[in-house]
Amino acid sequence: MKRGRKAEEATAEGDNDATAESTPKKEKKTKEPEAPVLYEDPPDKTTSKDGRDANMKITSWNVDGLRAWVKKNGLDWLREESPDVLCLQETKCAEKNLPAEITSMPEYPHKYWCTADDKGYSGVAMLCKTEPVKVTYGIGKEEHDKEGRVITAEFPTFYLVTAYVPNAGKGLVRLDYRKTWDEDFRNYLSELDVQKPLVLCGDLNVAHREIDLKNPKGNKKNAGFTPEEREGFDKLLEAGFVDSFRELYPDTANAYTFWTYMMNSRSKNVGWRLDYFVLSSSLVPGLCDSKIRNKAMGSDHCPITLHVAV
Repeated sequence: MKRGRKAEEATAEGDNDATAESTPKKEKKTKEPEAPVLYEDPPDKTTSKDGRDANMKITSWNVDGLRAWVKKNGLDWLREESPDVLCLQETKCAEKNLPAEITSMPEYPHKYWCTADDKGYSGVAMLCKTEPVKVTYGIGKEEHDKEGRVITAEFPTFYLVTAYVPNAGKGLVRLDYRKTWDEDFRNYLSELDVQKPLVLCGDLNVAHREIDLKNPKGNKKNAGFTPEEREGFDKLLEAGFVDSFRELYPDTANAYTFWTYMMNSRSKNVGWRLDYFVLSSSLVPGLCDSKIRNKAMGSDHCPITLHVAV
């Protein structure tokens, strides 16, 4: 589902004109537009509360089209960030059409791609500096897996799952499907968590709390902020998982990861926090930092980065 469909949902607050009392000698005055309230990403923390140094750096980014992202110099940013693992969502590119610039990257010799029936719809990817123990695709249910939304990599001490969660759609036409997905995906993650702890990252297509989007009052009936989708995230946390950003920054406002291309939403910071690192509760002691790289351009989402000791 294209991100542009949230144009109607990202209700931008317009600037109101304030007109002074008019006289023949005075011109009409207009109110200066207010500067956007931005989230300033603080310096990275690489030591956990229990004193361990981070030994894993993971970046996740919904690129809204891999080929376009490459053309917008996404790889330059990647080389500068240099995570141990890069997870991508909404690649919209069949494996046979992947850009040579990314398939030939020596920094990431282990690359994994998942798209919908080779049509390039949806799509997720994982690029690793070191080879995982095992990599699997999907969650074991055909109705979900045909859309190319999940890659799971097993590492020695944890699982890493990247996901592009289905959008409920304009008019909530897929809300019932989304509710089914949320339950099935939660069960899949819980089954993994029994074996070893996990990190889930990606575009989860929900703003969990009112603090996680600019205009909560105007979006309660729109995809990404319905009670059903928010409840689905509640149940995920109740199952023993933790939203890493809110664990570290519980009251930080104006921290968003998605802005519609319309209405100058990004420059006004009228956004949504849709991208997450969710951790098994047992990994929280090793959590060092959960970052929102909101200055990185190249998509209607920005990347997020996790520092963790695992």
